Amino acid sequence: MEKPKVIVICGPTASGKTELSIELAKKINGEIISADSMQIYKDMNIGTAKPTIEEMQGIKHYLIDFLEPNKRYSVADYKKQAKQAIFEILKNKKMPIVVGGTGLYIDSLIYEIEYPEIEFDIEYRNFLEQEIQKNGLESLYKKAQEIDKKAMEKISPNDKKRIMRVLEIYKATGKNKTEKEIESRKKEVEFDYKVFAIKWERDILYDRINKRVDKMINLGLIEEVKKILSQYKEFPTAMQGLGYKEVVEYLNKKCTKEEMIEKIKMETRRYAKRQMTWFRKNKQTVWLEGKKEVQNNINIILEGIN
Repeated sequence: MEKPKVIVICGPTASGKTELSIELAKKINGEIISADSMQIYKDMNIGTAKPTIEEMQGIKHYLIDFLEPNKRYSVADYKKQAKQAIFEILKNKKMPIVVGGTGLYIDSLIYEIEYPEIEFDIEYRNFLEQEIQKNGLESLYKKAQEIDKKAMEKISPNDKKRIMRVLEIYKATGKNKTEKEIESRKKEVEFDYKVFAIKWERDILYDRINKRVDKMINLGLIEEVKKILSQYKEFPTAMQGLGYKEVVEYLNKKCTKEEMIEKIKMETRRYAKRQMTWFRKNKQTVWLEGKKEVQNNINIILEGIN
């Protein structure tokens, strides 16, 4: 039996995924499911480049702007809710379009990976936090490399959340993250995912990123962070996100405003490089040239799904 088609549009940050996906959705009666691990959070609009109501142009978006910044959200949570959204869109006789730059979210769908639902161990989490305080994040990074070298190839030495996750999976299951993923890929993929990714020449993409960061600052990113910090008694987990943690450092007088802006640009460029490495390994991906007109890329997508 033929599986229902689901379009996936991925690519690095600032590559033009939002504009392309909205124009495509208008053309083919589609609805959009976000695959962005930061756009899920409420109140975090500017730093996540969340599409505004005007930008959405009446196209329904799922899994965007629904979670408090201090709440935990796993890849397993994402996969479950994304599949529910796919079924709902198909039931309404529309085309599901998954859009985003979070590789783990996208892989959980296109490869049907079951990420383990591990019991949250507060004692072990506190132990890891103390280890960071005492010996720095680098010590945990090295431990995680010893446990799962393959998984750590895709994780930045600064990515505290994912480093801790690798260690927590191993502590809870006795198997590393890579082993758990290999086990979980044995399940048959439910939909016919048509995967497209946007690429740019590196210098042009980096220029787009730099301009986007300047725009975020002008739109009020610093004020957005101040507001979120004033709303929550505990430091929200989501504030560890790219762009937000740098503003927090600035507000804590650990750097100047200029240093903060340059650091956001540098870290975002590094993140984009990791995203490109991640998406290149997906063999079924059809690459779209970012410099082409949106309509040209829509035509390539339409040819690819028919």
